[in-house]
Amino acid sequence: MSETAIDVQEFNIALTCSDIQKSIHFYTVGLGLEIVRTVENEGKVQFVMLKAGPAQIGLGQDDFAKGKDRSKGAGLRVWLNTTQDIVGLANRATAAGLKLDGAPEPLPWGSMGFQLTDPDGFKLTVSNPRGK
Repeated sequence: MSETAIDVQEFNIALTCSDIQKSIHFYTVGLGLEIVRTVENEGKVQFVMLKAGPAQIGLGQDDFAKGKDRSKGAGLRVWLNTTQDIVGLANRATAAGLKLDGAPEPLPWGSMGFQLTDPDGFKLTVSNPRGK
């Protein structure tokens, strides 16, 4: 690696939510992420940091300063790679009321995965690179 190349040790993403409680349900109950930090203002949750293994996803309540109807997530897909059973994870998600964008299936490069869209339109793929 050259001296000027970045050596990323951890990667986190923060998403802006129209209704943070719906998003918390989606990611915790539906996908099983754990809340590791909560920030409140005047008794209302404004931000949570979620964790699944070494990955973290931050959820922030939109202040709607850019408008309530603005598009979120266009052109972005979040990949959650795991060694866990993909069908079991898909079943957990649907049991929690999440709608899959497609049933778990083999992906063209050999992984097994399923897609879903969070309450704000962010696209996710849950994938097992080992094809399980």
